[in-house]
Amino acid sequence: MQLSVVILNYNVRYFLELCVLSVQSALENIDGEIVVVDNNSSDDSCAMMQKRFPEIKLIRNKDNLGFPKGNNIGVAQAKGKYICILNPDTVVAEDTFTKVLAFAESQKKLGIVGVKLVDGGGNFLPESKRGIPTPFVAFTKMMGLYKIRPKFELFGKYYAQHLSDDKSGKVDILVGAFMLMERRLYQDLGGFDENCFMYSDDIDLSYRVLKEGKSNYYFHETTVIHYKGESTIKDGIYMKRFQEAMNFFYKKHFKVSAIFSMVMKIGIGFFSFIKMFRGQPKSKKEPQSFILYSSNTELAKKMTSVLQKKVSFHDLNTEKMVISCLISDKTPIEILLDNHFVSFKECIDFMESFKNRGLSFKILPKSTAFLIGSDNSNERGTVVKIE
Repeated sequence: MQLSVVILNYNVRYFLELCVLSVQSALENIDGEIVVVDNNSSDDSCAMMQKRFPEIKLIRNKDNLGFPKGNNIGVAQAKGKYICILNPDTVVAEDTFTKVLAFAESQKKLGIVGVKLVDGGGNFLPESKRGIPTPFVAFTKMMGLYKIRPKFELFGKYYAQHLSDDKSGKVDILVGAFMLMERRLYQDLGGFDENCFMYSDDIDLSYRVLKEGKSNYYFHETTVIHYKGESTIKDGIYMKRFQEAMNFFYKKHFKVSAIFSMVMKIGIGFFSFIKMFRGQPKSKKEPQSFILYSSNTELAKKMTSVLQKKVSFHDLNTEKMVISCLISDKTPIEILLDNHFVSFKECIDFMESFKNRGLSFKILPKSTAFLIGSDNSNERGTVVKIE
C-alpha cells in the first residue's frame, strides 16, 4: 500500500465528514487507506463514521489522549509506505496526494513534506512553513518583529520568510495539520513525543527529523484548506497548554540560562494571551446576499427558504464559475459551492482567487444536508443544516 491517511478527531463531526469526503476523492487513483482515530468525542462523530463510512478503519479511544498519542495509535494501525498526518478540519484537493507523493518519491533523504495551507477565506496560513523556534527566533515572533521587517533575514526565520509562499523548498519546521512522510521514518523516530499533550509536537517531530540528517520540504503546488481552530477553543486551558508545550520543547532541545528562561516564560505567557484574545469570535456583518454555484435548479429555492434570504443561482451547466460586479458592492456576499458539481480543487482555487474581496464561502459537501465554512483562522467554523 502506498499511502495511509491518519485523521485524529475530537468533537468536529461535520468538519470530519467534509475532510473524509475530500480524502476519499483524492485517493481514488491511489493504493491507500484512511484511518480515523477518535479521542473520545462527545458529539456523534463516531456514529456518523459508522453510518456514512463503514468501510473506513475507525479507532475509538476511551479518553482524550492528546494529539501525539492519538496519532501514534493511528499510525500503528497503518499499512502504507507513506503516512499523512491530517487534521479533521482540512479539505484536500483531488490531486493533492498524487502531487505530493510524486514530489516525495523524487527526493533523497526525505523527511517531512508539508503543503500550502489556506484558511476558510482563502488566505495563506504562514505556519505552513516555519523555522526552528530557537529562543531568539521565538522572541522575534512574540514581539512581532517579523511583521515590522519581514524581509530582514534575522527577523523572518519563524515563518521561513526566505522562501516565497509560491515556491517549494527546504524548510525546518512543518505544521501537524498536514505532514507526509515515510511510515518507517516515523516509526524509527518513535512518532510524536507523547510527553507533550499538544501544540509543540509537530515542531519537535520536525526538529528530530532534521537531526537524523533528513530534509523537510514545503510544497506549494497543491493547496489545502485548514479551517484551523475547530478542535480547540482558545481559552484559559489553551493558554496553559501552549505555555507547557513551548517549555517542553525548550527544555528538551536547548540549554538556556535561568534569567533567559524567566524572560521566555513571561514572553510565552504574553504570546499565548494574545493568541487566546485573537481566537475570540469577532463581530462581523452577516451576509445579505448569497450566490449558489450548482446545477441543481431546485437547490436555490431550498437555500432561500433555509437562509431566509434570496439566493442567486448560477447554473454550472451553462455558466462558468465567475463572480460579477457584485464584488464591488459593499453588501456582504456569501458564496455557496455545491460539491456535487464543484470539485474540492475548484472550491479551493475559487476561494484563493477571490480572497480579500469581502466575500465569505461555504461548501455543500456531496451527499450531505449541511453547509460548512469559516470566514477566517481566528474563529470557529459555521455549520448550517439544510434538511
